[in-house]
Formats: sequence, structure tokens, C-alpha cells
Amino acid sequence: ADAILSGLLGAIVYRLADILERAGRDIETISRDIFEARSTKASKRNRDFQELLKAIGRKEDIASSIRDSLISLQRLAGFLTHASTQTKMSKDIRARIKTLSRDVLSLADHATFLSQKINFLLDATLGMISIEQNAIIKIFSVAAVIFLPPTLVASIYGMNFNVMPELSWHFGYPFAIGLMILSAILPFWYFRRRGWL
Repeated sequence: ADAILSGLLGAIVYRLADILERAGRDIETISRDIFEARSTKASKRNRDFQELLKAIGRKEDIASSIRDSLISLQRLAGFLTHASTQTKMSKDIRARIKTLSRDVLSLADHATFLSQKINFLLDATLGMISIEQNAIIKIFSVAAVIFLPPTLVASIYGMNFNVMPELSWHFGYPFAIGLMILSAILPFWYFRRRGWL
């Protein structure tokens, strides 16, 4: 009976080790997908990030389930180690239980490592999403600043006051258009020169 129990526990531990190894390979693939250079369209990147977040969530579920199983196995191995000293178990069975106990501890450490790596990948993915969102907002902000001065010039000259001398000039209209273009180009040039674009 003791041999059957230790054999079953060994099979469970080896199965958990295989699942952890497979999860580790999947996590490495996810890591490469996150940190590889991206030159795709924004809509494709958004779908990629959504898929990566889903994959990270699935791997965290697996790692969490394995950690729970390993905690139960640690408790059982501790009980069996204690029981083996008080009952008449063979030395071979005691040695197998000690080996299983060490295996469970090392797998628990590995599961913790994978869980920490998953959390890092989740943070990295969310950080990259935030960076892309900031880049989009920056474009909108720059566009607003660039088009604000021409809008101001157009609104002033659109009032059609009689006391505006430029309205009676022959080149008044081209002057207003040129002023609007210049007022759009200057902020654009300034932002470009500062490296903000």
C-alpha cells in the first residue's frame, strides 16, 4: 500500500513538472512576442496586445492551480515523512517520500518563479499599451496646438469689422491666409526642432 501511494504521488509530481515545463516554454514565447520589435499597424498591435493579455491570464491560472496543488502535496509529503518515522515503512519508501518532498519543494519554487515572471510580463504589456496610448494622445495634443493659432487668425478676420485696414487691402486675403499658414508652421517647426515629433 505504501509503494502504491508513493507511486501515485510520484506520478502526480511528474505530471505537475511536465505542466510547469510546458507553461514555462509558453511564457518564454509570450515574452518574445511582447518584446520583439513591432512595425505593424496600430489595429493589429491592439489585437496582439489583447491576445497577449489573454494568454498571460491563462498562464497565471495554470501557475496558480499548480501552486495550489503543490501546497497540498507539500502538506501530504510532510505528513508522510512524519508518519514514516513512526510506522514501519521500508527504507526504500522513506527515501522515495523524501525525494518526492524535495521535488515538490523545487517545483513550488519554480511555480513561484513562473508566477513572478507572469506578473512581470503583465506589467510590461500594460506598460507598452500605456506608451502607445501616450503616443496617440501626444499626436492629438500637437495637432490641437498647431491648429489653434490658424483658427484664432481665421476667427478674428472672420468678424468682418469695418475698422480692420487689412480688409480693404488688395492683398488682405492672401495676407490672412499666409498668416494662418505661418502660425501653423511655426509651432510644427518648433516641436520638430525640440524632438517632440
